[in-house]
Amino acid sequence: MSQTEAIRVAVPRKGRPLEAVLERVADVSDRSAQADEIISTLRHEKAITKGQTAPAADVYQRLATYSDLDDDYAPEYTLLRDQREGMPRRIVFDSLTVDIAGIPVQFVGREEPFRALRTHEFALGFDSADLVLEEVVELEPEGVESISDVNARIDPMNTDVRVVSGLGDTVYHTLMARPEILPPGAALDREFVADYEGRLCISPRYERLVEAVLGTRPLENITFAYPDDDREEEAAIADVGLGVYLTMTGSTARDHGLILGEHLFPSETVLMENVTEARLLDAADRVREALAADGHETEIAV
Repeated sequence: MSQTEAIRVAVPRKGRPLEAVLERVADVSDRSAQADEIISTLRHEKAITKGQTAPAADVYQRLATYSDLDDDYAPEYTLLRDQREGMPRRIVFDSLTVDIAGIPVQFVGREEPFRALRTHEFALGFDSADLVLEEVVELEPEGVESISDVNARIDPMNTDVRVVSGLGDTVYHTLMARPEILPPGAALDREFVADYEGRLCISPRYERLVEAVLGTRPLENITFAYPDDDREEEAAIADVGLGVYLTMTGSTARDHGLILGEHLFPSETVLMENVTEARLLDAADRVREALAADGHETEIAV
């Protein structure tokens, strides 16, 4: 590739995962002010979409205000239909070009960055570690305990994508239970689940993830139960007695009388690489190393 050709990196269009990426961009480039500006803009637009604040102008006027077509390094935005009632138009991230390690790098918004890497549209990208477990990690009798275990469970015949490192924007898939289901002195951990017989409450979308994290052997005598659409997951877990759900502080779980057990797996934004595509780009390894170079404990050698 020519020296001026940018390396494209797929990123989420909105939300906390995109903010984590932008914070990393601020750390490894001279664009911290722009990264902060994008985060602030998208938080404002989210508040408008949720009806928490009134817009000063219509969506097209705001989009024009945010845009600077004369500056190749200015952030760009685009419109999507939000899934909320009425399907309002929402302004989301489109792209930003920065210099990293002397190389122009264009971060491009995608609804599904992980799948864009799987289909060889990009060599590098950021997305949730959950998607890797849900889609490509092989199910085995014993579970996965950390992101560093993930690459070993990816069938190279299935995908060329590998996890490089995590960004540390971590919440956890955590065991939760009513205290009375635990024998005296027992810990709420993987070993307890392996000996447990009965129902385990999980979100339906996380069924394969939970199977990958816990392993198929501990789930042999367990039946999955799912929350009703209109109920909080923690409330449903309290009814069932045992479950797995995402937690940061655990306050909602405790409000429902649940105790928190083992953190089973970190749900965080991860840097990923399509190793086949990356080999075709002379500078991809330098960009990957710069984006991953924070010494985070989930970093994986690839």
